[in-house]
Amino acid sequence: MGDGKLVGIVLVSHSAAVASSVAELAQGLSGAGASVPVAPAGGTESGDLGTSAELIAAAAASVDRGAGVAVLTDLGSAVLTVKALLAEGDELPENTRLVDAPFLEGAVAAVVTASTGADLDAVAAAASEAYGYRKV
Repeated sequence: MGDGKLVGIVLVSHSAAVASSVAELAQGLSGAGASVPVAPAGGTESGDLGTSAELIAAAAASVDRGAGVAVLTDLGSAVLTVKALLAEGDELPENTRLVDAPFLEGAVAAVVTASTGADLDAVAAAASEAYGYRKV
């Protein structure tokens, strides 16, 4: 990008612990690149399992640096919550994108790619490509 702005990453899980752990792992594996703004948005405000539109919106606002925000989710209702926020039009920062990617592998790919200064399209593509990672 060249302007110093980094894509922000929001990790939406039904569990606060899972979202935080995946964020920690992805940031730890991003190496010596730029420090990517990553925010977990897990569980509900009361600490229960589930998703919260308010927590997701706050996380997205916290990582918005003007280069876009990539949102990765774990399960179906998290996807629906993010889609509802995007449909509202004013709940999430401009240029926020729901990325179709595996949660853990996609998060690592997104953060590593964002740390290079890549734009939102490249970050989303890297995360989505994680579906093709083979383990055997």
